[in-house]
Amino acid sequence: MTSKSRMMGRRNVLIGLGAGLLVSGCAAGGPAALYGLSAGSAEIQGRPKGRQVLVPRPRAVKALDTQYIAVVDRGPVYSYFPKVSWADALPSLVQTKVVETLQNTGLLRGVGLPGDGLLIDYQLQMEIRSFEIQLANADKAVVEISARLVNDRNGRTVSSRIFKSEVAASTASPDKAVEALNRAADQVFADISAWTIQNV
Repeated sequence: MTSKSRMMGRRNVLIGLGAGLLVSGCAAGGPAALYGLSAGSAEIQGRPKGRQVLVPRPRAVKALDTQYIAVVDRGPVYSYFPKVSWADALPSLVQTKVVETLQNTGLLRGVGLPGDGLLIDYQLQMEIRSFEIQLANADKAVVEISARLVNDRNGRTVSSRIFKSEVAASTASPDKAVEALNRAADQVFADISAWTIQNV
């Protein structure tokens, strides 16, 4: 495929996404499909630790703090897949799935959300930097999350790190795009969980 053809293809994708979003926004009903995220599935080795970890809702820019599934061109310019959405606002989905991934390891005494009544040892604070299909160069799903572990008793930062995963993606359908985003997110969630257990 020539460079000109590739650019025209991306332009058509963005035009289609923008037009579809306008139509879906005017529709009386809700989205035709709701998509979720899977919890990280990688097996994490280590000794059980008697620590309890709180996972607050991650921060994100307004363009990502939404139920819309983002597609980003150079700029970045945000568009969204039409007539479909995440099952909840993206930061809430990420929060829930990170909690599930940590719980699935069986290596912590407790992991929960604010209001769960845990006697907290650490907070896992996160910021969603990217969670989108990117069209620049080659189409890909990009998930990037910065994380910080804070000792809840003295407020000191124990460790901080940025986690990122990229997976080749197709914009031919939301199903394909969400599949790629789930694969990228799965790796990031597993890496965050392993790092958290190592540092608490």
